[in-house]
Amino acid sequence: MSDTAPAVPPATVKCLVWDLDNTLWRGTLLEDEDVVLTEAIRAVVTSLDARGILQSVCSRNDHDHAWARLEALSIADHFVLPEIGWGPKSAAVRRISERLGFAPGTIAFIDDQPAERAEVAHHLPDVRCYPAEAAATLPGLPEFSPRTVTADSRQRRRMYQSGFRRADERALFTGSHEDFLRSLDMVLSIGRATEEALSRVEELTLRTSQMNATGVHYPIEALRTLIAHPSHEVLVATLFDRFGPHGAVGVTLLRKHPEAWHLRLLATSCRVVAYGVGTVILNWLVDQAARAGVHLVADFRATDRNRMMEIAYRFAGFDERPCRCRDRISGDSGEDVQLLHLVAERRSAPAVVRLIAPELTDRAPGRAGVTSGGPE
Repeated sequence: MSDTAPAVPPATVKCLVWDLDNTLWRGTLLEDEDVVLTEAIRAVVTSLDARGILQSVCSRNDHDHAWARLEALSIADHFVLPEIGWGPKSAAVRRISERLGFAPGTIAFIDDQPAERAEVAHHLPDVRCYPAEAAATLPGLPEFSPRTVTADSRQRRRMYQSGFRRADERALFTGSHEDFLRSLDMVLSIGRATEEALSRVEELTLRTSQMNATGVHYPIEALRTLIAHPSHEVLVATLFDRFGPHGAVGVTLLRKHPEAWHLRLLATSCRVVAYGVGTVILNWLVDQAARAGVHLVADFRATDRNRMMEIAYRFAGFDERPCRCRDRISGDSGEDVQLLHLVAERRSAPAVVRLIAPELTDRAPGRAGVTSGGPE
């Protein structure tokens, strides 16, 4: 047995910040208008973008001049939150990190000047710094190689760019929050999970904490087993509005018993709490259960972060009143899981979002009958 502990893989880089002169492109813009972007560097940018790694710019240049050159090179759209000016680069990298909400340890910085890398490393020691000559090798490094690349990963840049535009408009909007939500023309689509979506579903169960009803992580193999089971539903919610996609924002795991549907997990991304996505999903589930003539029983396991999810369940009408269906389902849940119960009644369509969702009753098992006040 070896005394050497296994190497811990480096944290995946979430954003790479590029210097421009003699790093992203060959040449110095203030000295030569015709700086060159090599195909090798273009390939690095597009490769990292396809993996869901965001990229930004931190350069000592005139902003309008440099940005116009990036646009002329047909690469400007690949960069978010550009910092082009004359201040310290460490301050610029810090602003990028803070506005993205990323820890410095997930930020990388590449620059041809050792002094600039040293200045960033001194003030932000967790930021990983690379010399310009290493640019072509970055896609081969483990820290630039996410374990999985999901559909959401491939459109992550677009999602962030849409989010910035959405936030800017919200800051200027003078009406109520509900009026602003209506103005977004939101469409929430709920569908049965496909094989392609499983990586993102697993990610939602793993990374969502505040809006996760149990905190339980479901690996891909477990999800694949549930999809194949005739009495289970694995549902994925995606959100889109006039600014662009939010991506996959919610996952629901449901088991259908004859007299009650067991909501084993509801998790929604914290990014869409303000849009009421969790409430829309819950109300839709309640309405579907009412159509099927069954009760709903939901697992809730308190963690140190998911108090908001318990409030959402209570507000939707779930409680702890006794019912025979709860007793029959209790064996499916762990000892530390609380079973919340609801007698389903029809719910109205959401007011501020257009909902596209399947009829869950088309795959419901035969009903044995509910005898404790269930809807007829």
